[in-house]
Amino acid sequence: MKLLIIGGSGFLGGELSRRARAAGHETSATYSTRPPETSEGVSWHSLDVRDPARVTGVMAEVAPSVVVNVSSGDADWAVTAEGGVRVAMAAAERGCRLVHVSSDAVFSGDRVRYDETCLPDPVTPYGAAKAAAEAGVRLLAPHAVVVRTSLIIGGGPALSVHERHVHDLVAGTRDGVLFTDVVRCPVHVADLAAALLELAASGAGGMRHIAGPDALTRHELGVLVARRDGLDASRLPAGRRAGSPLRGALDVRLDSRVTQRRLRTRLRGAREFLAERHA
Repeated sequence: MKLLIIGGSGFLGGELSRRARAAGHETSATYSTRPPETSEGVSWHSLDVRDPARVTGVMAEVAPSVVVNVSSGDADWAVTAEGGVRVAMAAAERGCRLVHVSSDAVFSGDRVRYDETCLPDPVTPYGAAKAAAEAGVRLLAPHAVVVRTSLIIGGGPALSVHERHVHDLVAGTRDGVLFTDVVRCPVHVADLAAALLELAASGAGGMRHIAGPDALTRHELGVLVARRDGLDASRLPAGRRAGSPLRGALDVRLDSRVTQRRLRTRLRGAREFLAERHA
């Protein structure tokens, strides 16, 4: 494949870039501020997805066969929603295959378990932006793959924001709590990247869920990270989101079984991939 990774300088984008190069794919990637210092074999391009001319310009310069959009601007509508639509439009105009990465934030948690047939019902600005991007992608690029995923873990606190959060809470350098009533299905970044490359190389389209099989509260996940890294898990503050002023879905469990049956990549649960001590 001749691959263009939108958002290649991020956590998931970096893992995807490394795996693409190792697999022998001609790989280009974009960054918003500066490219990573260690990016051997990857052609880097500056990109602000809010700029339509720059999006089409990078696409024309790289001329990819496959575009994988792993970028996210959190709740910034111009980046997360409109940027995703611009990438889809540019990919469709050039006839490129598109893999677009979305989030379990598109769901409210009202039904708890969500498979690929479930329609978005977001309750946060970020979820609404992701849901809008999904709709735009499916309209403009009907043969694209849209991948919803959950909390992305792996690489240790130097790379994973969720793991760094746990370390900071144990050290007392950060305020906050880990919720005991917020449930997600964490996925290892290596598993997710491998699955995305597998989908990129396939002829598959439509909606796919790629998350781990273990449903854990944020506090349970924090305890697993702390124990793996030899930290005192009893120092992790616990609390509940319900009744707090913080908005967001409580229990969202992505059901990835249909997608897993079509993948060679095995999606491990967090209890498995956090059992081994991080080197």
